[in-house]
Amino acid sequence: MSVDLESLKIFVKVAELESFTRAGEHLGMPKARVSLRLKALEAELGSRLLQRSTRVVRLTPDGEALLPRARRLVLEADDIGGMFQSARALRGRVRIDLPVNFARNVIIPRLPELLARHPELEMVVSTTDRRVEPLREGFDCVVRIGAPGDAELVGRRLGVLRMMNCASPAYLRKHGTPRRLEDLDRHLVVHYSSALGAEAPSFEYPDDGGYRERPMRSVVTVNGADAYRAACVAGLGIIQAPRVGVLESITAGVLVEVLPALTCAPMPVSLLHTHGRGVPRRVRAVMSWITEVLSPHLDALDR
Repeated sequence: MSVDLESLKIFVKVAELESFTRAGEHLGMPKARVSLRLKALEAELGSRLLQRSTRVVRLTPDGEALLPRARRLVLEADDIGGMFQSARALRGRVRIDLPVNFARNVIIPRLPELLARHPELEMVVSTTDRRVEPLREGFDCVVRIGAPGDAELVGRRLGVLRMMNCASPAYLRKHGTPRRLEDLDRHLVVHYSSALGAEAPSFEYPDDGGYRERPMRSVVTVNGADAYRAACVAGLGIIQAPRVGVLESITAGVLVEVLPALTCAPMPVSLLHTHGRGVPRRVRAVMSWITEVLSPHLDALDR
């Protein structure tokens, strides 16, 4: 019996994403074709691999047994294919997730360069400040600010983002300009919470070789970078934000830097992928380009 490798690839993607629709989007094929190929694979093997319902797709015991071997076969096939494709044009779809500010200010303005270099590539770009689940949502690679998380992902740190403390001119006219840490007793911060959780607002500052958090008052909580900056511009409090996201506003006079000697810890930036050891050539090329584009905006890890 000869098992079709393309069908195994489709099976692996459906199993990882738990969705025929998302697998089809990732692979660039209609949902109906995904379903037909998997039915044909099940018929060929004489076994039910997936339990289908209107809400979720789950592996059967036979599907669970097949998945790790299918992954190895698909990765090995990609490696073999890559041995003889170095001179061929890159083609296919690459799905990436980026923080909003990086996407808007850095990556997307330079995207025409990448597509001019590799005209047969197709980029699918997600921009969000929430922490996506790359394997389940079908991303090839993600840029993460902060702790990388997700031990199953592979990648490396690219550098760190230097931070700034900012407030609007209107806020400073109303509350005064803080000159030292103790002045913050009469000030507000815009509280950033990705999950809009119950953690208390605070101001992070350097202290004795490390960093401490000073409890603060806040009248607004947000969960996105654009809302964070907008709340600051509106005079709702001080923010602690990456320089790359606020320098334009500082230059334009929309925001003002405060307490420059009391900035919070630099934020690490990582580039992670979901392909284990078998990274497709098109994904490697996109990751190299992202590294190149982000490099001028990041400080070295040892700073």
